[in-house]
Amino acid sequence: MHTKMKPIVLAILGAAALLFLFSCGEKQNDDVTQTVNKNGSVETAVNVEHLDSLHDILITTHKIWADNREVKTLMYRDTLPALGIEHADAENADGDTKTVHVKKDYEIFITVK
Repeated sequence: MHTKMKPIVLAILGAAALLFLFSCGEKQNDDVTQTVNKNGSVETAVNVEHLDSLHDILITTHKIWADNREVKTLMYRDTLPALGIEHADAENADGDTKTVHVKKDYEIFITVK
């Protein structure tokens, strides 16, 4: 009885291994889009601009789309403290590198519920 079950068990294990390998592929994110549905949506853009050495400006823009036309644009500006200066290596077209001083940028994380 053990000799007959061995091929069946191996076949089941092989099929499970194949299913596991196919399921490990790179998953596509359905939430990422290249175009905006202008039939009815809210398009939001977030940008941080450097104002001076002490302040940055957070600009949030909402475009409201309905029936393939932009119904309204809302823009909010908020002043943020600047994050200071950091040192970075820059390279020109000739391949020469140089250490430069640049303003630190905010990282933007958006949570949608």
